[in-house]
Amino acid sequence: MKATQKDFAAVAPRAVRACKTFFFCGPDEAGAAAAAQRIAAMLEEPGEQVEIAGADLRRDPVLLADEARSTSLFAGVRHIVVRAAGDEAHDALANHLAAIDAGEGAACPVLVVATAATDKSRTAKLLDGRADALVAMFYPPDLAQLRDAIRTAGEERGLRMSGPLAERIARGTSFDIRLARSEVEKLALYLDASPEAPVTPDAEALDAIGARTEDDGFMPIVNAVLGGQTERLPGELARMRELSLNPVGLLLAFERRTAQLAQLNAKLGRSDQIEAFVEAETKARRVFFKDSRDISVQLRRWRGRKLERLVSRLVDLHRDLLAHSPASEILLAQALAGVAAAGRR
Repeated sequence: MKATQKDFAAVAPRAVRACKTFFFCGPDEAGAAAAAQRIAAMLEEPGEQVEIAGADLRRDPVLLADEARSTSLFAGVRHIVVRAAGDEAHDALANHLAAIDAGEGAACPVLVVATAATDKSRTAKLLDGRADALVAMFYPPDLAQLRDAIRTAGEERGLRMSGPLAERIARGTSFDIRLARSEVEKLALYLDASPEAPVTPDAEALDAIGARTEDDGFMPIVNAVLGGQTERLPGELARMRELSLNPVGLLLAFERRTAQLAQLNAKLGRSDQIEAFVEAETKARRVFFKDSRDISVQLRRWRGRKLERLVSRLVDLHRDLLAHSPASEILLAQALAGVAAAGRR
């Protein structure tokens, strides 16, 4: 099976019934991750969620097949979520599928979220033509698509949300569906809304719970770190604390910019004409004109294996922040200092 963000909602119920392996990819990493969460929630018996990093599968290609056929600590059902960069999970997934085809025991559902991969990647091609697998490709949503998704999420939680208010949430979360859903959930809790007791939210309620926009806080830190501007980092980290910027939200901003760099890097190839390339991409409106200078600097600093290591580091960091949320600000600050130093070299 194949899907994109346009038909994923329609395909998902059928895919959950028919598929055991799911591959979520594309330049919209937030959309891919949100789709994986939705599939996990729709599983008839989701059981325990086991998280595996793509880097671990690259080091141990038989780990996935073993984990998919083992039981949880209390002999219950489970499903596996793999967070990978590019084709990190290729060999492990190939072994897992070979075991399925050989009838080597019942396997639990496996959901792979692959940053900087596409439906034409080596890993996605493993799943071509399989009736028991789904490949879903996600592109960054436009304003209308995200507005409608936010309104639908609001209806599910008892919020009768207007179009302008949904658009404000979309812009305020920089078109990140995960952050947008988080804002909707906070708004529903704040207004004590439910499907049985729906509420019509207003701008004042959103002001009370709203997150700061990425433009207000995130991008100066992203550009300083990925630009290797270590001299700016202490001030930016101090500003992060003063503004109480959400560590996970900030990391998502890094993931989006890194995914964009990976996409541009693939198109650029081995050419060193970075400024001319970015200028052409800007004229074609594939790069926002205000970002072009920073992206040129970052493309020069993050290429090839160095960029691959950055993607892998961010995936691992995301997992660490979710696992150690009380210390997330410290973990993030330490990691960003390391990334900035690597970017400067």
